[in-house]
Amino acid sequence: MSKCITVVSFLVLLPLITSATVQQVSTDTLEARMPQIEVIGQTDRFVRIPGSADIISRAHIQAVMPVSSNEAFRRIPGLHVVEEEGVGLRANIGIRGLDPDKSRTVLMLEDGIPVALAPYGEPEMYYTPSVDRMVGVEVLKGSGSILFGPQTFGGVINYLTANPPAVPTATAHVRGGEGGLFTGKFGYGTTVGNTGFQANYLHRRGDEVGLLSYNLHDFNSKFKLVLADNSILGVKIGLYDETSNSTYVGLTQAMFDSGNFDFTHLSPDDRLDIRRYSASIIHDYFFSENVRLKTTAFGYTTTRNWSREDFDNTPVAGTTYNRIVGNTGIPGGAIYFRNSTGNRNRQFEVMGIEPRLSLNYHLADLRNELDTGVRYLYERAFEQRVDGTPSQPTSGLLRDDEIRTGRAFSAYIQNRVFVNENLTITPGLRLEYFNYERDIRRRGNNEVDIVQSDDLLELIPGLGINYVLGSGASVYAGAHRGFGPPRTKDAITAAGIAEDLDAERSWNLEAGVRGPLNQFIAGEITAFYLDFSNQVIPVSESSGGVGTGLSGLINGGATRHIGVETAFIVDIAALLGVSNPVSLQNSATYTQATFSSDRFVNIGGGEVDNVKGNTLPYAPEWIVNTRLDVSLPAGFGLGVDGTYIGRQFGDIRNTIEGSLNGRTGEIPAYYVLNAGLTYEIPQVDELRLSLSVKNVFDERYIVSRRPQGIRVGLPRFISAGIDFTF
Repeated sequence: MSKCITVVSFLVLLPLITSATVQQVSTDTLEARMPQIEVIGQTDRFVRIPGSADIISRAHIQAVMPVSSNEAFRRIPGLHVVEEEGVGLRANIGIRGLDPDKSRTVLMLEDGIPVALAPYGEPEMYYTPSVDRMVGVEVLKGSGSILFGPQTFGGVINYLTANPPAVPTATAHVRGGEGGLFTGKFGYGTTVGNTGFQANYLHRRGDEVGLLSYNLHDFNSKFKLVLADNSILGVKIGLYDETSNSTYVGLTQAMFDSGNFDFTHLSPDDRLDIRRYSASIIHDYFFSENVRLKTTAFGYTTTRNWSREDFDNTPVAGTTYNRIVGNTGIPGGAIYFRNSTGNRNRQFEVMGIEPRLSLNYHLADLRNELDTGVRYLYERAFEQRVDGTPSQPTSGLLRDDEIRTGRAFSAYIQNRVFVNENLTITPGLRLEYFNYERDIRRRGNNEVDIVQSDDLLELIPGLGINYVLGSGASVYAGAHRGFGPPRTKDAITAAGIAEDLDAERSWNLEAGVRGPLNQFIAGEITAFYLDFSNQVIPVSESSGGVGTGLSGLINGGATRHIGVETAFIVDIAALLGVSNPVSLQNSATYTQATFSSDRFVNIGGGEVDNVKGNTLPYAPEWIVNTRLDVSLPAGFGLGVDGTYIGRQFGDIRNTIEGSLNGRTGEIPAYYVLNAGLTYEIPQVDELRLSLSVKNVFDERYIVSRRPQGIRVGLPRFISAGIDFTF
């Protein structure tokens, strides 16, 4: 099998290997590391990256003690993280003013492999890898994004899982807290001869954490087999099972103003089931120390079945309601639940193969590093809508039945030229071809039975420059084409009509400097500019919109994102000359994300409003995160972090006053403080106790006005945990 993979991949990329003079060296000293794809890498990390990038370390994840996986991302400048249910089962991350809804605008990977439902057609993160089982997370925002795809405008987030260790190693992590919160992770790995393995099992549950009751099991395993001195095979298998009472229903404005319904289970019969099975094979073949061929084959299937109770925000004449929650005596004071449910059953299948060649060579006395490859990806989505009742939600009338299919071919090349010891120039080019079709069958009053298809072709150039100033500091600048394919479900309407939904296109520019300022302070500052000729605006239920006809996304037209990101860390202990480690970290992002051309919206009564100059929804002007870590005597440690999120708007008109249903209006700025205490037991290696308090001052704040109403941030929350490695 290994030889077959190598031969096929070699034939595809042979012309690239033979086009340059390559220095041949012995492969006897090659490191037999686990084959995987990294977006930043382990060697010369940031010096090699043509643009802004960051890494969330395992130590940071442990220090944060996250109840929600989203907490670990808050220290990264440029990232806006929006909670949905308080425990991070669904990632909602936006970068540099882009919409954070289900992280649709960010390319999400795990060990370099896509994890979205359907990477091209439906890139929403209904399944999100948990940081509890990660050893790190890579975040890439610059022109290096074109090595990965299809989305290149928002950035890349790559979750990194544990590799097989060299010696037998077992790990255990247990955390419990209020509301029946329990997190347990257990892992074991070792290497025997030429074979290594690592297995991890994660179990998370909560009986009533905020609004959520959930139960999930997550098993992952990795195998490494050294086939020869120059040939390594890696295999990864994952199983994920989740059940929760996740809901789209949020509070109306009057319910929020009353302060009585913040964590009331408005729709307790809603149920979301997610099952995911994944497998991948990665083969590294070293022709020499300077030529490596990495071939990746992967596949996964995700089932997402969601039963949600139908409701009205205002009563409809002649309708009998199953339940009414709230105060019916005031406008918008109650939610009216019908005796019916909509069961949105979806299954996604994704598979792909990607040979990638890395080549170090000299041309005209200049050192070069080349990365190039191709990828074929196939995806298919099966969707049904079954109308049932709360007592029998999974059976009823089949209303919608459709299949969406996509076939994508990608090719990319990026070449880093070392002009001298300090200056590197990195041009790159990516090609994306995507063919998609929608097979629609609808029953009832709007009966449809039709198949429609379309395709697109895009060239995505990029250029990055990095200049090393010395002592680890560097100046960088980059420009690249941002691209995102149209979501298949919205590019072709439910009636089988081409919606003319364009791909998202932008020009992304950035420039910055990073490195140590002196022996006490290190930091980074980046200025960025994103100019969209077309940004797709979500109006689907998941985004809090009402749609246009039966569409969920529309062409939003031109937008412009201008801003500055900063991050620094101060070694206070060295600055003050004290022995116990004390450090201060701070990150801040200033963004102006606005509609940059005329865009007219219908406001009723025949009137229209031009939103040119308005701020994009869910794009706060300021985001600031500060963390202080103090190492105390006798093995104790204290960590305190605070996050400030500036004012946001819930709609494109930048409405200030909250609507009756709570879905539009201002989201006021808020500040949340967290604290944690750790204790490492003396004379016991790798045994650590921890206590965490989230939202220390019990701040009451709105995190979102979507999908269908106001979501309130998690109140003060206490948990405790233990970590053990042996």
